[in-house]
Amino acid sequence: MASVVLKDVRKSFDRAEVVHGISLDIAHGEFIVLVGPSGCGKSTVLRIIAGLEDATAGEIYIGERKVNDVQPMDRDIAMVFQTYALYPHMTVFNNMAYGLKLRGYSRADIRAAVEEAAGILNITELLARKPSQLSGGQRQRVAMGRCIVRKPQVFLFDEPLSNLDAKLRVQMRMEIKKLHERLQTTIVYVTHDQVEAMTLADRIVVLNAGNIEQVGSPGDLYNHPLSGFVAGFIGSPAMNFIGCRLLDGPGAPAVQLNGGPRLPVPADREERYRPYVGREMRFGLRPEHLTDQQHPHAAASPASFSARIEAIEPTGMDTIVYFTMDTTLVAARVSPEVVRRAGDTVTLTAAMHHMHLIDPATDKVV
Repeated sequence: MASVVLKDVRKSFDRAEVVHGISLDIAHGEFIVLVGPSGCGKSTVLRIIAGLEDATAGEIYIGERKVNDVQPMDRDIAMVFQTYALYPHMTVFNNMAYGLKLRGYSRADIRAAVEEAAGILNITELLARKPSQLSGGQRQRVAMGRCIVRKPQVFLFDEPLSNLDAKLRVQMRMEIKKLHERLQTTIVYVTHDQVEAMTLADRIVVLNAGNIEQVGSPGDLYNHPLSGFVAGFIGSPAMNFIGCRLLDGPGAPAVQLNGGPRLPVPADREERYRPYVGREMRFGLRPEHLTDQQHPHAAASPASFSARIEAIEPTGMDTIVYFTMDTTLVAARVSPEVVRRAGDTVTLTAAMHHMHLIDPATDKVV
């Protein structure tokens, strides 16, 4: 395994720069996920690491070696694509063995490597089949096995699960997680699915319009986003954002939500927020931190208010209710044990120690 280092990497197409000076250090054996919306540059960065795209500027290192001018086949990486890219006329065994044959491995070494990889991925019984005889999940395992047999320093995954159905995606996420724990190889994984990113990554790199917004563990990004973009992108259901004004006293500052209640600022944030008193801001709170009451005296909380339900989404474990505050649709997570209908009024309490205050001029969390 090896580290991967990007230093001020840029990429332009037809004079339009799409990757704007990205710098990133990926440690030996680390599972890094590049995540972001379509067009943010994540696949371009992955292809630059692989050598399938040339960087317009900047330096790329795999291990101690600078690889800007090294051909893809000589970078000691292996890549799993979204489309599997299996040879349809070859058996599973030959698909997995093909790269080793090109490198001049002996038949005995090839068989040993293929059988070892097939055992890791539980596809030993499929080795004699053709790709047309396999399910989507089985084909993706074969594509992964083709990479494993080479024992590369770095695995690159380009949205490998996007063609699978929801149940199979969950299963394959666990397969990839177990694979990393077993092999301890450096993995750089691209996805637009933030749930994949949260469940797989040691660290997540959130990209936005060719720039890195934030790098951190899944917990850091979920609980301590640095920008409104990250706060809104990470988490499902998405974070609520409501326009507000920060008011002073009497006593502590308070958040006056547009079209909604006045809510107290947590005591440990009073000094931090005081410079923003009087300013128009954005208030952020996740649906699980806006909940119905579970005890009789909770309605007396200064962070409680009533809302009229407009829509309901039962999810089994929880129920998500929606209501409008000013012109903003807001989601709250309520107990599924209480039957509610559109038009009902519910009392909600905001867990203000989980709130985020965002400067609309910079999109930064203050």
